[in-house]
Amino acid sequence: MVETPRPKTSLLRTFRRPSVIPGFGISFGYTLTCLGLIVLLPLAGLVAKASGLGLSGIWEVATDPRVASALRISFGVSALAALVASAFGFLVAWVLTRYRFPGRKLVDAAVDLPFALPTAVAGIALASLYAPDGLLGAPLARLGIQVAYTPVGIFIAMVFIGLPFAVRTVQPLIAEIDKEIEEASATLGATRLVTLTKVVLPPLIPAVLTGFALAFARGVGEYGSIIFIAGNLPYVSEIAPLLIVIKLSEFDYGGAAAIATIMLGISFLTLLAINLIQAWSRRRFGYV
Repeated sequence: MVETPRPKTSLLRTFRRPSVIPGFGISFGYTLTCLGLIVLLPLAGLVAKASGLGLSGIWEVATDPRVASALRISFGVSALAALVASAFGFLVAWVLTRYRFPGRKLVDAAVDLPFALPTAVAGIALASLYAPDGLLGAPLARLGIQVAYTPVGIFIAMVFIGLPFAVRTVQPLIAEIDKEIEEASATLGATRLVTLTKVVLPPLIPAVLTGFALAFARGVGEYGSIIFIAGNLPYVSEIAPLLIVIKLSEFDYGGAAAIATIMLGISFLTLLAINLIQAWSRRRFGYV
């Protein structure tokens, strides 16, 4: 079957299309103004402050053993937590979308609790729950597993704050998948695993990657819900945002800006890579 090529639409013609929003020029101007004032200007000020140290000064901060350890913990644990949150978020979104059961609305509302809770409240709750004498921490301690005041506690806090992103990005797309597609796959003799991997997952991969990116970004920059359960031991459970606060309390504004700039650069490159993979997956599976 030969596909009929779509007529090409010129860029100028696209701009002239009628819209309820003001014309392209005004909308684009407002977009650049808001983006510049709210996002780009503060980031430029941060980079400018860090540049006062020079490249050698920034490199010295980046290679400091304590800073390097904090960066490894922040980015490494955040990536692992985002991966777990994406997997569990997919399952939660599937259950909430495909099944009807008593209390479903309550479960659906509970997913958004990490959004509404102050981060300090979440951190205190997690620390109380997983402390060596806590409700869950005590049984785990008897098994020789310590959660609070270790990187494991950081991981749990990051999964807690990242799960809603993973659920809410996938849930609308799951609702759009027609059940008849799965039934047709089963009718053709496909197993459940084949139906899941060949029929259900492909259109959801971009959304899953989006949820992963959001959970990762939130975890890297999280502070309030982590410091109460992390223990904040240098080289063990100290996160990079806490190190920035410590630098600020010592009036080392250049060092704090340097750490923040390093985190900004790593985060940008990581999110760029995720976006490129997401775009590839859309082209690979034919979803625009």
